[in-house]
Amino acid sequence: MAAHRKPRQRSLTGRAARTAATLALAGAASVTALDGTGHADPRLSPAEVKSKVDALHREAEIATEKYNGAKEKAEKAEASLGELRDEAARKTAELNSARESLGSYAAAQYRTGGIDPSVQLALSSDPEQFLDGASFADRAGHRQAAAIRGVRKKLRQLDQLHAEADGHLSALRSRQAELRKHKNTITGKLGEAKRLLSRLTAEQRARLADAEQRTQLAGDGTDRVTRAHTRTPQPQAPSKAPNARAAAAVSYAYKAIGSPYVWGATGPNAFDCSGLAQAAYRAAGVSLPRTTYAQIAAGERVARSALRPGDLVFFYSGISHVGIYVGNGQMIHAPNPSAPVRLAPIDQMPFAGATRVV
Repeated sequence: MAAHRKPRQRSLTGRAARTAATLALAGAASVTALDGTGHADPRLSPAEVKSKVDALHREAEIATEKYNGAKEKAEKAEASLGELRDEAARKTAELNSARESLGSYAAAQYRTGGIDPSVQLALSSDPEQFLDGASFADRAGHRQAAAIRGVRKKLRQLDQLHAEADGHLSALRSRQAELRKHKNTITGKLGEAKRLLSRLTAEQRARLADAEQRTQLAGDGTDRVTRAHTRTPQPQAPSKAPNARAAAAVSYAYKAIGSPYVWGATGPNAFDCSGLAQAAYRAAGVSLPRTTYAQIAAGERVARSALRPGDLVFFYSGISHVGIYVGNGQMIHAPNPSAPVRLAPIDQMPFAGATRVV
């Protein structure tokens, strides 16, 4: 019988185990690449990589604005829920006080030889059922009847508050689920863009960065030597702004140049595009909505030919990007995770509209 036994499998150890693991990982990576969810095709040219990365950044920015809108609504729902809970706590305290008053009256009635049915409410474990089922109103004194009506009213108010709170809680949970969805989209798009860029050599990345810098320098009119020795352009636009608040917003934007782009950030050390616009005007004493598609409706719409420093300029058909106009056909904006807050020509992107906030 022993001759028919299968030989015992020997476990792999040492170098053999490491080799097997490496081969397994390589095979898994190959399968992942084939099903379209792994790293980008290494045969893509640097220009094709840049094009794909730019598209991913655009998609991430659209998701970021949706995230910002959902976050704003979630915060409002949470604040409303807190207010309702506070009000319910106050109404509960009032109800308990009213019931205690009726309880004191019941005790007095007991000491004098009887308990009026109208005050048994204070002793009931289900006040609403007692109120509905007892025919005591006619037998109760005027003062006690009024107190009972007050208790009934407070019970109805509490029921209404609890129903409203349940509705706000449901809305909050829905917003939180929406936040998670948009966050996953953003991190997925940005992660894919990072993986694409990691496929380029250091030399290829340097060439792309140099090409982008040449475009940037051509847009802001700054020569290479000056730019190399100056962190930010000299702020000439604030003096041309139509009023003090617009000037303050533009000045803030200039000071933010060089700050990193971080999705969902509103300063003071990092920004996304609408976060920069909101922070700049917050510094000027003006409250702006959080998202690009709400910001474009926050002021007076102006034509491109009538732009003044401080106006908000919007881009793409979905109104998914915003910058702060500073004059001379230029804006300050937070482009994407691969580029910090910077000065740029407004014709870099498809113009969608402009708003004058102040």
